[in-house]
Amino acid sequence: MLGSIEAGGTKFVCGIGNEQGEVLERISIPTKTPDETIPEVIEFFKKRKVEAIGIGTFGPIDVKKSSPTYGHVLNTPKLAWQNYPFFQTVLDELQVPTGFTTDVNAAALGEYQFGAAKGLDSCLYITVGTGIGAGAVVNGELLEGLSHPEMGHIIVRRHPDDHFEGNCPFHKDCFEGLAAGPAIEKRWGKKGIEMTDRKEVWKMEAYYIAQALVQYIMILVPERIVIGGGVAHQESIFPLVRENVKSLLNGYFTHQELNENIADYIVAPGLKDNAGLVGGLVLARHALEEEE
Repeated sequence: MLGSIEAGGTKFVCGIGNEQGEVLERISIPTKTPDETIPEVIEFFKKRKVEAIGIGTFGPIDVKKSSPTYGHVLNTPKLAWQNYPFFQTVLDELQVPTGFTTDVNAAALGEYQFGAAKGLDSCLYITVGTGIGAGAVVNGELLEGLSHPEMGHIIVRRHPDDHFEGNCPFHKDCFEGLAAGPAIEKRWGKKGIEMTDRKEVWKMEAYYIAQALVQYIMILVPERIVIGGGVAHQESIFPLVRENVKSLLNGYFTHQELNENIADYIVAPGLKDNAGLVGGLVLARHALEEEE
């Protein structure tokens, strides 16, 4: 049995599963302070005797194993979690091999191994919701360097009709600052879920998402792009994004995936809302294999 922790801004989803990516049991715990949330997480796993744990968490986090603060949550807006030794705490309490990465990296791993990108050598997973983040798998490995990617904070061209100043506390009008859920709400005065039939909202959203995807395509050329998060539940966004991506690429790539077959290239998660949890199981398996 393997354990998985999907640590999100509003809730922790903890699951038990197997090497085939099957989630057999799960529990949801509200994200409060570490002193309130983590004991509940530990208790859940101690009762179930898992062989390894995979953690996919909100960030930013330190993923560099040679760093003295490896496994810490860094300068997150959630003040109680700043500098929290997440990885080490779980390792000390459960005493099993533990994998640690971002929530979007975990989701990318899940989709790569068992979801929409199964059988491919690379993929990119992006979540567009309360925030925007992305993770990439290249030749079977997570893309990490000095740190984990921060693909939500790239700079995009402003839509000609958009006069919203942006919502990112660091960059104002970066991709996340213009296209994440809170930006949609501040710009239009309503939550996205209340505006499903307003075409202008989703045309502008697709304009920004497509720009980001084109940059990722130019740099990483992944074999598939998976869009998750709350915005992905707005089904009308997918045709708009694909159309914008094709327009921006303007025939530069001749690959069918980026032209006539783009509907099979930019897709919704194959694992639906389970991508992060299943990715945690993959992380756990990797951690177990590294110990053997």
